[in-house]
Amino acid sequence: MSNPARQKRILVIGAGWAGLGATHHLAKQGYNVTLLEASSHPGGLVAGWKTPGGRSVEGGIHGFWYPYRNIFHLVDELKLSPFTPFTRSGQYSPNGLEVESPLFQSEPRLPTPLGTFLYTHFKRLPLIDRLSALPLLYAVIDFDNSHDAWQRYDKVTARELFKQFGVSARLYKEAFEPMLLVGLFAPPEQCSAAAALGMLYYFILAHQPDFDVVWCRGTVGEKIFQPWVRQIEDTGGKVLTNRRVTDILLDKEGYAKTVICGEERFEADAVISAVSVSGIKKIVSGSQTLNQYPEFRNLANLGGIDVLATRLWFDRMVNVPFASNACFGFDPTTGWTFFDLNTLHDEYKYETGSVIEADFYHANQLLPMTDEQIVEKVHQDISTCVPGFHSARVIDCSIIRVRQGVTHFAPGSYQYLLPAKTSIANLFMSGDWIVTRHGSWSQEKAYITGLEAANLVIEQFGFGKEAEIIPIEPDEPHIQVARTINTSWRNLMQSFILDSRLP
Repeated sequence: MSNPARQKRILVIGAGWAGLGATHHLAKQGYNVTLLEASSHPGGLVAGWKTPGGRSVEGGIHGFWYPYRNIFHLVDELKLSPFTPFTRSGQYSPNGLEVESPLFQSEPRLPTPLGTFLYTHFKRLPLIDRLSALPLLYAVIDFDNSHDAWQRYDKVTARELFKQFGVSARLYKEAFEPMLLVGLFAPPEQCSAAAALGMLYYFILAHQPDFDVVWCRGTVGEKIFQPWVRQIEDTGGKVLTNRRVTDILLDKEGYAKTVICGEERFEADAVISAVSVSGIKKIVSGSQTLNQYPEFRNLANLGGIDVLATRLWFDRMVNVPFASNACFGFDPTTGWTFFDLNTLHDEYKYETGSVIEADFYHANQLLPMTDEQIVEKVHQDISTCVPGFHSARVIDCSIIRVRQGVTHFAPGSYQYLLPAKTSIANLFMSGDWIVTRHGSWSQEKAYITGLEAANLVIEQFGFGKEAEIIPIEPDEPHIQVARTINTSWRNLMQSFILDSRLP
């Protein structure tokens, strides 16, 4: 107890990427840190688990894209080798294969976005439609992830943005809509233009290799989270499962001092929330403390998106051209992906029959279906993409319905998203929905916000070394120049012209 950091009790709520990241770093700095997880295993749905029959299942497959520099650094630090090689991918409609994506890092490097434009192999989309995306490059340059840029673009829908910049109807329907359905998990008319630009730039447009992706060679829980938790515990951190937080109590000075989990009480000198939008809304709805703060009450304006995760085992092996695939046009407002787990997961490499994961996003209308109806639909959809499955029979399945499972970046939602610091001086926020200027998305963003929250704890108490966060790769020189000119022009116009238009 001679270490002054050890005397500070830090509670972290939620054992996903953000919570584990914060706990890991604070434990390494000597803090008395306890991680509380509501489910029976760290990571919850992200992590995956074993069925009673011993089969591995997940609440959706998660990719790890080329720009995930901090997560790749973490697994190197943990001395893990959890990932497949980078994979090529396909995109399907009911008409068959529409797009083949190469390994962009293997192609000669071209200035962005030429590599993405030229190396992607569109089977049917005419060149004239693809060229209609060129005017959209202004919005890509204008949106620099700043607070002002989010305010300008957030109240506009992605569909309105594409229409305003002259994107053709076919390009919209066959390219941009599918990308948002599997990237932001909702149709463009329900997505913030700011979120759409941020996501598309980070994953696809910023640098040629950014769309390249690797996958976990098993569940994230088995390959990453379980050894990560062991290292956290070896470092002195505590990870407690089956602890669902119901309230956070304040002392007389307004500091968070007690976290309530049912009948249990945990005392704290600082608290980090690392739960999803739906998770924090549940805590706030039952909390007389947090309900006193407008910033927490306003979280009721945020929403989530339903996900359907299915895994099918077939009686025979069917050749699947690409290990990872995205699909569009099968159901209105729903996008889906499917994966050849015989190629991706070590566990299924020697199965005698194909094992396919199919995940559906914005799956509102699918969740009420029975398991039998879902299996029949998934079998039919996969067979449309890969005809060899017509003659294959499903011998086992896993159906997981995840209501409000992922964050919905709806138009106008930015004003309700929380920063890492809150009105409660020792309560910090993290997660993939938290406002950060790092520029990353999804799992990488969640992990980074966990490190940022840990750094705020260290800043508050003055003990320990802050986590080093690897920034995103800088914009390419021509993009930097274009953004500098655009910013200067925008500032000049604001100096001389009173702009009364809506942002």
